[in-house]
Amino acid sequence: MEQGREHLSVQNVILKLQEFWAERGCYIASGYDSEVGAGTMSPDTFFRVLGKKPWQVAYWQPARRPDDGRYGQNPNRVQKHNQFQVILKPVPVDGQLLFLDSLIYLGVDIRIHDIKFDDDNWASPSLGAWGVGWQVMCDGLEITQFTYFQQAGGIELNPNSLEITYGVERLAMFLDGKNNLYELDWGNKISYAHLKLEEERQFSIYNFELADIDMLRGLFVQYQKEAERLLDHNLFLPAYDYVLKCSHAFNILDARKAISVAERTALMGIMRNLAARIAQKYVLQAEGENHG
Repeated sequence: MEQGREHLSVQNVILKLQEFWAERGCYIASGYDSEVGAGTMSPDTFFRVLGKKPWQVAYWQPARRPDDGRYGQNPNRVQKHNQFQVILKPVPVDGQLLFLDSLIYLGVDIRIHDIKFDDDNWASPSLGAWGVGWQVMCDGLEITQFTYFQQAGGIELNPNSLEITYGVERLAMFLDGKNNLYELDWGNKISYAHLKLEEERQFSIYNFELADIDMLRGLFVQYQKEAERLLDHNLFLPAYDYVLKCSHAFNILDARKAISVAERTALMGIMRNLAARIAQKYVLQAEGENHG
């Protein structure tokens, strides 16, 4: 940690990012209460980047990626980590400057640290979403994904949105000069290890060794059917929840090495097609409201 800079716990990082983006006009949302692989999958991003209506939101989102589990033995990779997501629609002309200002607000002296924007386009095949952008490196450590959204639910976006996704643990490690996330202070002297180490160990065992493959395959089919049934009733928001459940079941199956190449393509196609139908229904309703 740099001399003279205040100690920032994980909790402090989240609070200061909330303060920064609230002061710049963002609605501060709650993280979505379902298993998601990334902040992008929250309805506050997936739906709101569609259509014409301007939207500015920021939220802290736990993200589950079963295949990233390491039994608590890796100092910087875990099966459930935390992201701080920002969506700015339409794209502001000073987006990169806003981002750099947020680092300064956190206490990063950008004059002495090496901040690089490395080409790293983003895609979510299961949601029919992609964007052009960069991974932001600070002294060689990836801390943020910076993306101009081009498509969601298979729909070309107009206007485009800017997505800024901070890796909360990565930022906290950099700011506190730690090389091991389990050594971080979550807040008020409660350690990250105390909160998360046993969770990481147990879920790694589950995701890699004990998750019931037949059950998960059955759940995927049930979730798919429920999403389709809800779409028949024009309930695209609950339908989207079941696509998220499909995605989480798929991710655990993937961690269990239970999905063949051909099956991966087929299951991805199912989720992508459902996401496209959901996005189309959302846009039709939004357009109807705008003309009502």
